[in-house]
Amino acid sequence: MHSQPLTPREVYQVLRDIALGQQVMQRLGNLGWTQTQTGLMTVEANGWVLTFSNDSNKLDYCNSCYSPDGREYTFDSSQHFGTDPLELLSTWEHGQLQRLLSSL
Repeated sequence: MHSQPLTPREVYQVLRDIALGQQVMQRLGNLGWTQTQTGLMTVEANGWVLTFSNDSNKLDYCNSCYSPDGREYTFDSSQHFGTDPLELLSTWEHGQLQRLLSSL
């Protein structure tokens, strides 16, 4: 039996919690945000594993997210507006998340 995939809204809630300081993320892998500059960076926060696209040190999109229960969200560029969890963040939340990623 297959579990339901994560919805963008569920991933958004995790991102919002990180931006508000309710969850703390840590980098997985050797390269930080500024060393990556362009490419993917993976972080973990309370069992959630999130991979972000870094486009010239700008937070571009959420590439994937895995929940502690094993469900997943995967970015698909053919999806409609509002299906990338980052699009659901407020301007402040998006900026805060980028600042936090930059500090890793």
